[in-house]
Amino acid sequence: MSGEVAELRDIWVYLSTSPLLHLTLTLLAYQVGMTIYQKSGLNPLLNPVLIAVAVLVTILLVTGTDYSVYFEGAQFVHFLLGPATVSLAIPLYRQFETVKRAGGAIIASIIAGSMTAAASAVGIAWMLGGSHDLLLSIAPKSVTAPVAMGIAERLGGLPSLTAVMVILTGILGASLGPLILNLLRIKDWKARGLAIGTASHGIGTARALNINEVAGAFAGLAMGLNALATAILIPALWQIFK
Repeated sequence: MSGEVAELRDIWVYLSTSPLLHLTLTLLAYQVGMTIYQKSGLNPLLNPVLIAVAVLVTILLVTGTDYSVYFEGAQFVHFLLGPATVSLAIPLYRQFETVKRAGGAIIASIIAGSMTAAASAVGIAWMLGGSHDLLLSIAPKSVTAPVAMGIAERLGGLPSLTAVMVILTGILGASLGPLILNLLRIKDWKARGLAIGTASHGIGTARALNINEVAGAFAGLAMGLNALATAILIPALWQIFK
C-alpha cells in the first residue's frame, strides 16, 4: 500500500508541474459547480463560481500547491476574461434605444449605487473596528478586480486584500441579489440589472444575463459605469475627508 501511495505522489508531483493540469482542474471545478447549480433548479445560493472556488481551494490546500503554481495554468482562463467582458456589449447594443431613453436615471443610479456600496462597506468595517488598511482596501470592493486593485493601491490599501473582497462581493451579489430584489418587489428588468451590475460587477452580470437579456445588458452597462464612477469619486472623496 505504501508503494502505491508513493507512486501516486510521484505522479502528482510530475503532473503538478504542467500548466495543463491546473487549467483542466479549473474547467472541471466549474463544470461540477454548474452541474450542481442546474440540478438544484438554479438555486442562487449554489452559484457555480462559489462551488468552483471552494473545490479549487480545497484541492490546493490538500495538495499543498502554491497559488502562483496554480495560476500558471489558470492564466489561460484569466486571459479570456477580457474577450468575455467585451462581449457584454452585444446585449447592450440590442438595448441601445432603451438605454438612451433612460440615460439620466442610469447615471443617477450609478452614482448613488457607487457611493452607497463604498460608504456602507467602509462604515460597517469601521464600526467593527477595522484597521486603516482594511478600510482603504474594502472601499472599491464592488467594481471589477483590476480597477478595484488600482484604486486600493492609489489610496494606500492592500490590492491583494481588495481582490479577495471583490471576488466575495461578486459571489454574494450573484447569489443573494436576485432574492433581495424579489423581496423588495423590484420587477423591472432594467432596474434589477443596474442594481446587480453596480453591486457585484462581472460575476453578478453573468448571473443577470443568465436570468434575462435586458437585465444582463443593463448589468453590463452598470458594471462599466460603476468602475468609472468609483475610480473618479472614491479617490476624490478620500482627498477631501482624510
